[in-house]
Parts: sequence; structure tokens; C-alpha cells
Amino acid sequence: MKGSMEEKVPEGREEEEGVDGEVRINHSVIANVIRISTQEVDGVASVGGSFLGGIAELFSRRDTERGVTVREDENGRYVIGVRVVLYFGFSLTEVAARIQRNVANQIFFMTQKEVAQVDVTIDGVKVRDSSKGASAGQEEN
Repeated sequence: MKGSMEEKVPEGREEEEGVDGEVRINHSVIANVIRISTQEVDGVASVGGSFLGGIAELFSRRDTERGVTVREDENGRYVIGVRVVLYFGFSLTEVAARIQRNVANQIFFMTQKEVAQVDVTIDGVKVRDSSKGASAGQEEN
């Protein structure tokens, strides 16, 4: 069947007109957005914190939520926590601030919901292995 893939708007209805119903976004979806937004920031080695913390969370949460907490405050705004390991040689506070901004911006862009706060916990620092382009070495806590 050939034809246009454009959505047809019935006559008499405006294209921007809303339809009754509720849209809910599962917190595990929000957690995925947070993880991706955090990993986009230069200086982030991993999301999910230290090895030991990661093992504890592995047994208590689904994979998509490891290293990330999401809840809503009394006003429906997101309150977010993210645990990270950063690369050595970056300003820890500057990377954390960039994580906060990037996460808040992406969550608002994708959900149109405000973010009340983004708490960043730095669980360790890794050294990059420049010869392989990957990280190596032990975490420093």
C-alpha cells in the first residue's frame, strides 16, 4: 500500500487540539533518561557508583535503575539522585554541576515536567588508559 505516512486530522479538529486521557511515564523510563544524560557529560566514567554499591543495588533494583533514584515531590516535580564515577583530571564539582544541568534539561525536554533537584554522589575516580581509549586502573574512593 503506497501513500503518505502523515497523520490525518479529521475535519473540524485542530491539529494541536488535545485528546482527553492521561499520560504516565514510568520512573524506570526516567531513570534511563537520567543515565543517558549523565553519560553524555565529559568526565563521567560510569553511572552507578562504586563496585560494592553497584553489587548491593544489583540485588535490590532493576538494571535500568541502578545508580539512579527518582521520586516526585508534593508538587509533582522530579527529585533525582545519581551516583557516578568520574575520570581523574576533571574538576569534580564542575562535572557534577554539568550533570545536574544536563539531566534537568533533558528531563524537562522529554517530559515537560520540572526537576526540583538533582543530587550527584561521586563514588570514585578512575584513570583513563590512553593507549586503549578505555578506562583502566582501580577506583579511588
